[in-house]
Amino acid sequence: MVLAIDIGNTNIVIGCIESGTITHVYRMSSDISKTSDEYAVEIRGILEFHGLTHEILSGAVVSCVVPPLTGVITRAVKLLTGIEAIVVSSGIKTGLNILIDDPGQLGGDMVATAVGALGTYEPPLIIVDLGTATKMYVLNKSGSFIGGAIMPGVSLSMSALAAGTSQLPRVPIEAPLKCISSNTVDCMKSGATYATASMIDGMADRFEAELGERAAIIATGGLSEAIYRHCKREIVHDPDLILRGLWIMYEKNSVRS
Repeated sequence: MVLAIDIGNTNIVIGCIESGTITHVYRMSSDISKTSDEYAVEIRGILEFHGLTHEILSGAVVSCVVPPLTGVITRAVKLLTGIEAIVVSSGIKTGLNILIDDPGQLGGDMVATAVGALGTYEPPLIIVDLGTATKMYVLNKSGSFIGGAIMPGVSLSMSALAAGTSQLPRVPIEAPLKCISSNTVDCMKSGATYATASMIDGMADRFEAELGERAAIIATGGLSEAIYRHCKREIVHDPDLILRGLWIMYEKNSVRS
């Protein structure tokens, strides 16, 4: 069994993958103040709580967009399992053709998600990743990564709105009954859900206009469940894209005796 870890700005997603099948998925908070020992204990606790032991793990792969945590988490995996994790970086085999100005700028999470999408769906594809940031990017008909757009994430935007105003509260990311809402809380919920969904629809239209053809739209990321169903475009919801991508890259880069 392979341990796949995606380290994001807000959460760390941990997947256990057996022969390409994702059997377990866990989340814990990202915290740059924690040590490798603390993360090792926390990961072991999560596994044991779900009836698993670290002895069943034969490999590990890590993607990270929080540079201070890359070494911390890989050392935690080594402490717990004795395994040297494969880290998604410019030096590993991905099978992804990256056609942006500087391919080295592309985050490991976006690489892994794109690889997972290509392993599952037929391009051209528009990937919508709703997390701390909202990222939309395009894989063209040949499967090449050609670019996209990055926007503030839904939770980040709503937190900034509450922090920067005197009377607006923090609200959960959920849709109200009506888009035209009649109280402050529901108005904010409408903006968070329906407005974000409309942005996704509109950006997909613009992407397709530049591509010159229609593309399948795949939604993923921690906040995708709350948003994608309110889009007018047909969207496939696939929360496990990044874990499948990590598995594919593990397979391409692991050394077997």
